[in-house]
Amino acid sequence: MGNSSGAVALRGEQSFLSKHQKGFVIITFMVIPMALLFLFTYLPFFKMIQFSFYNRNYLSEGTWVGLKNYIDVFKRDDCFKTLLVSVYYMGGAVVQLVLALFFATLMVFKVKGSNLYKACLFFPYLICGIAVGFIFKFFYAHGYVLDNILMALGVAEENIPLWLQDTRINNIALVATSVWRYTGQNMVMFMGAMMSVDSTLYEACALDGANNWQKFRYIILPSIKTIIVLNLILAISGSLCAFEPPYVITNGTMGTGTYFVIMNRIAHENQKVGLACAMAIVLLVIIILCTVGQKLFFKYAYQTSDDGSDPRPRLKNERYAAKKAGKAGV
Repeated sequence: MGNSSGAVALRGEQSFLSKHQKGFVIITFMVIPMALLFLFTYLPFFKMIQFSFYNRNYLSEGTWVGLKNYIDVFKRDDCFKTLLVSVYYMGGAVVQLVLALFFATLMVFKVKGSNLYKACLFFPYLICGIAVGFIFKFFYAHGYVLDNILMALGVAEENIPLWLQDTRINNIALVATSVWRYTGQNMVMFMGAMMSVDSTLYEACALDGANNWQKFRYIILPSIKTIIVLNLILAISGSLCAFEPPYVITNGTMGTGTYFVIMNRIAHENQKVGLACAMAIVLLVIIILCTVGQKLFFKYAYQTSDDGSDPRPRLKNERYAAKKAGKAGV
């Protein structure tokens, strides 16, 4: 009797120690990542908020100016107005998503040589952004690759524009580099979503005589709308933060300076750290507002009923039936 009670007590003590050991291991493994996260993410973020209220550079402690930096962000022509350049990148983001969706659909329908096409389209995403900038800097340079290709196709040299100096097209040329680089990444994300669609739906459509366009419209598109919304949100947010193409290719000159390029110039070249921090905070607020706005829009655009289906066609049919019944009663 005594031995059995002792064994029970020993097992209870071992269980107690085991639970505490698990808790100790979990806390130990959490401490280092949380400390690094605080040190390299949250602490710099709070310091940036603090610096945005000072007129200072990297070396001086500066003087308190309150909201003056935030007011200057909206008043200065070289700060807030540079967000207009992001409109080009937003348009490029839409083109990029349309191309990615088109190519992903082609791959799902098993085009010949699809593996080669996948590799070619995804390869630009693997290249470093700085390297992409230098590639296109020489590609667009006057008298270099693009000009020689056009002249080989019969275009007269005097009719070829200055791709990086002409303010009417230089931003479009820079946006094209982003489209070229990120289309493959979006294509892979779309393909992953499309491959998760139940294959029996395609078979049922084929038996009903549906063509590829009908399969895309009535099966693929509704099934991947979540991924489309996610990619669109990421693309719009990325458009507001465009940096590498204008910085490497033109250094933000001739009207190509995006918000990030100008913020970098103000912080590092002009040494106005407080103003640059205020610009960063304003951009963060804009990105949050854009993200929330997009989510609310798509939540309304893709309303679903309790069973997960889209209620709008059903409600439309119900209203039509009620209207028809009313006319019959009259």
